[in-house]
Amino acid sequence: MTDATFSPNAAQPHPQHIPRLFVKQRITAMVNRYEIRTANPDGSEGEIIAMAQQKRLAFKEQVTFYADEARTQPVFSFKARQRMDIAATYDVLDADGTPIGSFQKDFKASLLRSSFHFSGPGFEAYGQERNHAIAIIRRFVDLPFSFHFDFTDKQSGEVVLSSERQFSLRDRYTVDVRDQRIDYRLAAAMAVGLDALLQR
Repeated sequence: MTDATFSPNAAQPHPQHIPRLFVKQRITAMVNRYEIRTANPDGSEGEIIAMAQQKRLAFKEQVTFYADEARTQPVFSFKARQRMDIAATYDVLDADGTPIGSFQKDFKASLLRSSFHFSGPGFEAYGQERNHAIAIIRRFVDLPFSFHFDFTDKQSGEVVLSSERQFSLRDRYTVDVRDQRIDYRLAAAMAVGLDALLQR
């Protein structure tokens, strides 16, 4: 998907680009529910633009995001290509089922430091936990650590997306979409995918 002649400085903003998102998890008995919100000009949480629900212990992930809490209007989704594969690739699809990007956990690298491949039209990126020490501690201590993920462009080395988990019992993330090429739907799917896959 990478365009070898692409220059980030010359990029046209993606029409679905949103520079900052907030992701909040609602804990229920059988499913994980997520809210995707925009950011207000003052940095506070804005309106809900999508809601998602993921069944716990699902081997073949298929998470659909809706525009409303009644889940009547699908907006986008992500789905694993392979069943029961710890290194499965997840395709992100628009409301009509057309692929708009993908992500994949780098299983080998994630043994010590959670790592992901992340791609969309015009870019390919690689994401890792920013703090290596916390990454190792998390594997032995079950506490609600605050931690960061930075995704860098494989060509330029520039950070294109960051996801920061807040220190709280409920999962809350601030997602900064620094690269204007990135569709907010793709960024939101990656943020929720991080939360879901880090629980395994």
